[in-house]
Amino acid sequence: MAGKRTYPTGTTGSADLVAPLLCRDCVRFDLAGGDACPDCGSARIVTHPELDALDIAHIDCDAFYASVEKRDDPSIRDLPLIVGHPGGRGVVTTACYIARKFGIRSAMPMFRARELCPGAVIIAPDMAKYKAVSRAIRAVFADLSHAVEPVSLDEAYLDLSRAARVRDEHPALSLADAASRIEREVAITVSIGLSYNKFLAKLASELQKPRGFSAIGRTEAKTFLAALPVRKVHGVGEATARRMETLGLSTVGDLQRLSPRELQAHFGKFGGRLAAFVQGEDPRQVTPDRETKSVSAETTFARDTGRAADLIAAVGPLCDRVAERLVRAG
Repeated sequence: MAGKRTYPTGTTGSADLVAPLLCRDCVRFDLAGGDACPDCGSARIVTHPELDALDIAHIDCDAFYASVEKRDDPSIRDLPLIVGHPGGRGVVTTACYIARKFGIRSAMPMFRARELCPGAVIIAPDMAKYKAVSRAIRAVFADLSHAVEPVSLDEAYLDLSRAARVRDEHPALSLADAASRIEREVAITVSIGLSYNKFLAKLASELQKPRGFSAIGRTEAKTFLAALPVRKVHGVGEATARRMETLGLSTVGDLQRLSPRELQAHFGKFGGRLAAFVQGEDPRQVTPDRETKSVSAETTFARDTGRAADLIAAVGPLCDRVAERLVRAG
């Protein structure tokens, strides 16, 4: 870690709170403030008055599958790329940021994606390759914290509190170093969110994609949340969002004005968790070993069908795949 200067904890001796400036290129702190690093001039900085008190992170790879494919084939680096099965009735697995400018999004039907961008390069997913890259990224995470909770191949939560972190180093500094290391060693980019709980850390990681690094502190959490649409709240899916909107609840601010009892009356058991989320609170811990609650397998038919014979024929192989996964997992 040569060349890095740590930010001294709690050095806010005056009435005016000094926000430390973290340069993501130098991977060092400075108390000079400003809009750029005083040493290298980089504008890739992170500054927040509470940066010294935030220790829950969410790290998300940027357009993961597409980034890996572009890494391995530089000839398509500047082209719109869709990862998904080229034929049939599949959906978009990942779209690169160039393709997203055409309106293409994950889970969009492939036929619609091809309509929006006829010239896009389409590559079938290579899960074995993506899993190998994921393992390399998780090895970097393991050097930061003993408490890493993978969410999928391309994202994870990290607990960087003093008890959980591997090195006695400021969490923001460790995260900036990890992002640089992933770019050097794995040749893809990540976005980072840092906060005091998982819900806000994930929201922060989405703010400046790609190659982002954002922090959300306690001071601004409620105000920041108030302007967001209800769909941004963890656990609010399409059906719940539509129900909220029929009740005149379109923003998190609308939800904040309801009491926990009112939220529970409208949304049952979920209302209790909702009451905490909208106020910027999230009691969930970063849990490295999560219990597997389901095992599944799925397929997509080339054409819509309601024929019982077709469905029965498809169920057998799916059952075999589920059984194999159960055996492998013990």
